[in-house]
Amino acid sequence: MNRTDRLLAIVLELQGKGRQRAEDLAATFETSKRTIYRDIQALGEAGVPLISVPGRGYSLMKGYFLPPLSFTTDEATMLLLGSDFTAQNFDAQYRSAAQSASRKIESVLPEKLRDEVHHLQDSIRFISSGSIEGVTETEMVRQLRRAIIERATVRFCYHTRYVRSGQSTQQTREADPYGLVHFANAWHLVAYCHLRQDIRNFRLDRMENLELLSRVFQRPADFKMHERRQEEAGKVVVRALFDQEVTRWVRESRSYYTVAVEESAQGLLVTLQVRQESEILQWLLSWGRHVQVLEPESLKRTIAEEAAGMLRNHQRDYSVDRAGEC
Repeated sequence: MNRTDRLLAIVLELQGKGRQRAEDLAATFETSKRTIYRDIQALGEAGVPLISVPGRGYSLMKGYFLPPLSFTTDEATMLLLGSDFTAQNFDAQYRSAAQSASRKIESVLPEKLRDEVHHLQDSIRFISSGSIEGVTETEMVRQLRRAIIERATVRFCYHTRYVRSGQSTQQTREADPYGLVHFANAWHLVAYCHLRQDIRNFRLDRMENLELLSRVFQRPADFKMHERRQEEAGKVVVRALFDQEVTRWVRESRSYYTVAVEESAQGLLVTLQVRQESEILQWLLSWGRHVQVLEPESLKRTIAEEAAGMLRNHQRDYSVDRAGEC
């Protein structure tokens, strides 16, 4: 960042966050405190009304603002989410540009709007190893986003699939929506489920008849969306060995639950962490004979039972076809 850009960014930082110490600004812009002192002096000489309080830092004189841009909550949220995604998935040059853009956008937002946007920014996550092209915002997503802002409890009908039996059930659930996550090509609601008395993930495409209730809730102060994935993981460790011939495709289509990938002489060793085995069963079955589950034993048995059931189905069909030929 050149000096001209940094001077403007310092003003935006002070406008957006209020009083900042020289060491805070130096850390933000990855430079020395001596450089910040020179920048502050240059801003003062340029007519920017700065207030310096020894030991407490610098601030702008009350009433001094750069010409504001006008954003709605949705516009500001989408811009900041976009910059977050860029910062997480691109190289250092674009990461720096995205962070600078975020500071500029945040600095011109009115305080109330800024608080709403920060709340949404901390409540919506994109987890993707590839492109998010095709991600669409449905009416349900918009309703849930409003529920997150208004901290309104929601009620909906939820369909649960039992993989081994192939059956599904539906229940009416009430939940306090904490955040939205997009991963594995689907939207998921992270919410406190009143039925289960715990935080749960709900796929939006399994939800029906969503309604916002008049009852409000308070999200726990220590809840962090970016830590939620780590909290969910670790209950069941799955290790699977993939044939060499599908290694490239496994890497390309890796599961959300993957925590480690290791090349070996026998193939690609993938370690996953899930809450329950059913979460990973369909992904493993999709690789057919090219995958061998090493652990846990219970999942190995489940895979064997599923394979045996598939064999019976196809042997029956094959037998009928051969009988017809005779």
